[in-house]
Amino acid sequence: MMKYIIGLAFIASVTSIICGYTLDLDYSQKLIGFGVLSLFFVVIPLFTYHRWKDRDVKEYMLTKEKLEEMRQKENDRRKL
Repeated sequence: MMKYIIGLAFIASVTSIICGYTLDLDYSQKLIGFGVLSLFFVVIPLFTYHRWKDRDVKEYMLTKEKLEEMRQKENDRRKL
């Protein structure tokens, strides 16, 4: 359901931007502005939340154990 909402918001934002550039209206700059604002303040945060909601942040943190693993792997590569 969320991906359809994100897709619809993305299409609406891009459509607003394109209409602002192509149509000769008094408020065409507002269309471009609202399209850009909705893209960056609605679509991108929703997309980021949707993609990262079930992930564990600790997997991506750099800890002493992971540094040691990386050093060990690097030493093993150098030996080959």
